[in-house]
Order: sequence, then structure tokens, then C-alpha cells
Amino acid sequence: MVLLVVDTQKAITNSALYNFELFESHIMELINKARSNNMEIIYVRHDDGIGSTLTKGNEEFEIYEKFKPAVNELVFDKNVNSSFKNTGLMEYLKNKNENTIIVVGLQTDYCIDATIKAGFEHGFKIIVPAYTNSTFDNQYMTAELTYRYYNDFMWNGRYAECVSFEKALEMMTR
Repeated sequence: MVLLVVDTQKAITNSALYNFELFESHIMELINKARSNNMEIIYVRHDDGIGSTLTKGNEEFEIYEKFKPAVNELVFDKNVNSSFKNTGLMEYLKNKNENTIIVVGLQTDYCIDATIKAGFEHGFKIIVPAYTNSTFDNQYMTAELTYRYYNDFMWNGRYAECVSFEKALEMMTR
């Protein structure tokens, strides 16, 4: 089992996210739990290319300070929504015979959705702990409705196992 922390970059990790305080505290606790149990943590960053805030080299591209990777933790960069497309992540996990991924991060309706569905398609068991992904309001839905739509309806039992935060912590100690 690995903890995959997706797109928690400085440009978008802020208090405008749905349920930010809970999101922030849950991810910090998962990172600490993984480290204390010698569970691998892998980070993914999104690069939108030249001219964007999310461009490699910009400070806002870097991982949010409270989630910052340790020196020995891997970071994969991507330029599409899926963490698996042309990043080397899938090959890395397959070479390690890793089959279970706890997916957390941003944004629920973009890169988290694509990563969960692609991970499922590649045969990984995907675990999504409650309130460890988030997003912003958009022109169609509030951030809360978006979160609930994906976590409660779209992913659970189809592409992932959406579990309580407490259950995720228990799974990490097995």
C-alpha cells in the first residue's frame, strides 16, 4: 500500500477549497501515519506549462509547505489530469508489485477523478479516505456538491473504496 498525494501545490492549496481545515488536517495526519509506519508516500505535481502559475520553476508549482515531501520521497510531474499518463508512476508501482493506493489531494473533479479512474483501469485497488480530496465552487456545482457527487456516488463501489478517515488510518497499520 502506498499513499499518493496528488497536486497539493501552493497555487491551489488554500482556504477557498471545500472544507479546507479538515482536508488539511487529514492529509497531514495521513502523511505522518505513513511515515511512522514506513509506508511509501509518492507525490504528484501538475505542470500546466509556460505562462501558467502551475509551471515548473514557479514557487506556486511546489508542494504546499505543510505536506512537503521528505528528501527520500518520490515526486512525479504530469501535464494531464491522470497521475498515470506518461509519468512513470504506473511502471514504478507495477515494478514494486504494489496493488493498493490511497489517493488524496486536489482537485476532486479534475486530477483526483482522472487518477482514481485510471488507477482502477490499470488494476490498482484504490482507497479514498473521507475529506482527503477537495475542490472549488464552479459554474455548475458548489464545491461541497462536487465532493459529495464523486465521493458518495461516482467512485464508491465502482472505481474505489471510499472509506471513513478512521478506517483509512486502520488500514495503514495492517
